[in-house]
Amino acid sequence: MLPLFIPNPAAAVDLPSTRELAELSLEQLSNLEVTSVSKKPERLADAPASVFVITADDIRRSGVTSLPEALRLAPNLQVAQVSASAYNIRARGINNTTANKLLVLIDGRSVYSPLFSGVFWDVQNVMLEDIERIEVISGPGGTLWGVNAVNGVINVITKSSRATRGGLLAAGGGNRSAEAALRYGGDLGADGSFRVYGRYFDRNHSSTANGVAMPDGWYKAEGGFRADWSAAADQVMVKGNAYRGLVGQPPPGSISVGGVSLALAPIPVSGANLTGRWAHTLPGGSDLLVQLYYDRTERTVPPTFAEKLDIVDLQLQHSWALSSSYSVVYGAEIRRSQDRVTNSAIFAFLPANVDQKWDSFFAQGEASLREDLRLVVGARLERNDYTGTEFLPNARLSWKIAPDHLLWTAVSRTVRAPARLDRDAFAPGAPPFLLDGGPDVRAEVAKVYELGYRGQPSARFSCSATVFHADYDRLHTQEIAASRTFLVFSDQMEGTTTGAELWGTWQVSRAWRIAAGYTAQRETMRLKPGSNDPSAVGMAARDPAHTWLVRSSTSIGPAIDLDLTARGVAALGNPLVPAYSTMDLRLGWRPLPTLELSFAARNLADGGHGEFTSVATRAEIGRSFYAGFRWDFDTR
Repeated sequence: MLPLFIPNPAAAVDLPSTRELAELSLEQLSNLEVTSVSKKPERLADAPASVFVITADDIRRSGVTSLPEALRLAPNLQVAQVSASAYNIRARGINNTTANKLLVLIDGRSVYSPLFSGVFWDVQNVMLEDIERIEVISGPGGTLWGVNAVNGVINVITKSSRATRGGLLAAGGGNRSAEAALRYGGDLGADGSFRVYGRYFDRNHSSTANGVAMPDGWYKAEGGFRADWSAAADQVMVKGNAYRGLVGQPPPGSISVGGVSLALAPIPVSGANLTGRWAHTLPGGSDLLVQLYYDRTERTVPPTFAEKLDIVDLQLQHSWALSSSYSVVYGAEIRRSQDRVTNSAIFAFLPANVDQKWDSFFAQGEASLREDLRLVVGARLERNDYTGTEFLPNARLSWKIAPDHLLWTAVSRTVRAPARLDRDAFAPGAPPFLLDGGPDVRAEVAKVYELGYRGQPSARFSCSATVFHADYDRLHTQEIAASRTFLVFSDQMEGTTTGAELWGTWQVSRAWRIAAGYTAQRETMRLKPGSNDPSAVGMAARDPAHTWLVRSSTSIGPAIDLDLTARGVAALGNPLVPAYSTMDLRLGWRPLPTLELSFAARNLADGGHGEFTSVATRAEIGRSFYAGFRWDFDTR
């Protein structure tokens, strides 16, 4: 859970603008720097991992209006919409309803919840126009990022305030949502810059396939700032956000009285966070980074529980080039949380109030064995209050078989540490309990083996392919106690996943680009002797056997963009969700260099489809339309 590291303070200044990204050739795109794989900037073409980069231009041209929808652009993720506000986002399977094996960071701040090891996607307040890129790694990242980076890492990186001077007004609406955002940025003295923003959006209720209205509409207001300062050897960033909203609570969060289903009260959500980061180049060329952030969240879920969570996280990192052939990066993290839960008669976290701490140290070395062969070896020790110290090693070997062709392989061990939901969950809220927590739940363990290729066979075509196999142990089960009077959470299941991830880009002409991706995986689950939870093996049916994605991006003259995206997802078996395929469209027109008008239509290929959960409570994702504008202005 360490932050984005930019050793060179000038690096953020040299990044191409959004419009320039649209004009880059495939070779230039392969030269884009990524930082999530090795904790230091490296060319995407040289990164020894299954990593896909969503650029700012990808987001703009897709017409999406939320971070989860933007993540659909990554072919190595599976994104399923559960309701108007909730999403299930995962990579490489072994999925459950909380999607708890994927670590998500926004500008170095981890947003996974220690309550359940997942992400509350409805409160990830990111203004899409401010995103520089999203680095999506499928596969383990525990050595560099810590526990919970089991099946992947999503690193959302926003633009420096130096790149957002002037003003921006964006607004739009359609049959599903309406929103507006205002941002302004400028200089802070000779070496600094800033931006401030405010955003509001309102999402309509969804409905089931039978036309039953789902009380899941929601709205949220948010605002924030970012400031950056640069000097010869220093780069400083300070960033803060605050939000407040009301999220409708869809079934199964409802109760039945006299055979009539009654919707429960909406969920109030609020929070604020503040992040500070200092990067310093030391004499001799080594680099030091210090980051500190504070995160406060509040969520009330009537009538089950309410939570107030405070997290403070301090991270230190040193990157040191020992010679032209050897380098090392190492660091430490101290993380503390104060969790205060108000329980109910229906459900309880016991004890209600918990103070938790996580401490970790990692080191990773890189050696050039010869000009075309590179070895990376590292490990992390991370301590948590539930299972003690966990060991997270990895080794990666990459071979540059030709200037534009890379072969790589990796072996890793990673874990998901228990969350409060695994250990402290009780139902009802007072004895006698039907669910009596999980006092003996251990960390889930994965041993992962990967083999990959990334290359550019021609000036017009680039591609990436990865095959993987993972062995999982201590997977979550729900056991009947020996007394047969209550249930407990346990870890009496093991499993395997074998699969492949493929994607490529074809530059058909100067004005037309086609990108495509495909994933396939096979999962098996086995209960250990003594387990009495036969339903647990159904986890293997909660992931699609395959997914596919095709995107066509065309520029019609200098002022018109036309983008088409087709995607398909195989059926899920538990509960049964039929396979679906659909298509999205966006048309953008720039009558002025500073003004863009756009129209987007989503899910055009079918009248509606479900993506997750049982049919009785499944949101039907139907056609939607959205018209908007973006005006870049400067009042200076």
